[in-house]
Amino acid sequence: MTPHNEAKLEDIAEIVIMPGDPLRAKYISDNFLEESKLVNSVRGMYAYTGKYKGKIITVMASGMGMPSMGIYSYELFKIYNVKSIIRIGSCGSYSPELKLFDIVLSENCFTEGNFALTMNNEICHIVPSDTELNSIIEETAKENKIQIVKGNTVCTECFDVYMTDVNKFLERIPQGFSPLSAEMEAFALFYTAKVLNKKACCIMSVVDSKYIKEIATPEERQTGLNNMIKLALESTLKM
Repeated sequence: MTPHNEAKLEDIAEIVIMPGDPLRAKYISDNFLEESKLVNSVRGMYAYTGKYKGKIITVMASGMGMPSMGIYSYELFKIYNVKSIIRIGSCGSYSPELKLFDIVLSENCFTEGNFALTMNNEICHIVPSDTELNSIIEETAKENKIQIVKGNTVCTECFDVYMTDVNKFLERIPQGFSPLSAEMEAFALFYTAKVLNKKACCIMSVVDSKYIKEIATPEERQTGLNNMIKLALESTLKM
C-alpha cells in the first residue's frame, strides 16, 4: 500500500490500462471485464482488476496532468511491479486530417515542462513510447480492422483550449516534430517508464480539434471511445 493506493501487491496485474477519468475505469470494468474487483478507491482514483478473455489485467485511473500521472505510474511500476502501462485517453487534434474519435498512437512525446529535470535531474523534453508495445498496438489494430494514426504528440501543463494563444505554443515546439495531437499525461508516463526500465505507450481518441467546431460532450468522452478501449484490451492478450 502507498498513500495513494490501498491495493495489496497481489491485487494489481502486471499489465495496466490507464485512462485519466476514474469513471472511464469503472465503465471498462463494468462493460468489458469479468470477475472484476475494485482494488483502490483512495482519492476516488478507481482501480479494478479482472479478466479480459482470461487475461488478468488492471484498469486504473491516472487523474489529469503530469504530476498525477507521475505519482500513479511510478507507484505501479516501482511498488506494484507492473511491467507495462497502456494509457488510453482523449486528445485535441493539431491535424486537419483527424476527425472526432480518430485514434492516435503516440511515437514520441514533447513537453515544455521540467518533469524530467525535477524527477531525475535531466534536461529532457522529448521521450519515446515503447516500440515493442507500439508494434503490438499496430498489429492488433490491423487484426481488428481498427484504424489508427501514429505520430508525434505533445503533453501540455495547461489545457490547450484555455491557452491565450495556442499558435505561440506551437511555434515553440522543435522544428520538424510536427505533432498530431495534444494531451496532458503521456510525457510523465513515458519518462517514468524510461527511468524505471519499464514499458509504456499511449493511444488517444480525438475529442476536439482546432479545425473542427464540434467538441465531444463529457458523456461521449466517457462512453463513446469503445474502439480505443477494445484496441487496448485486445493488445494486452499479446503481452
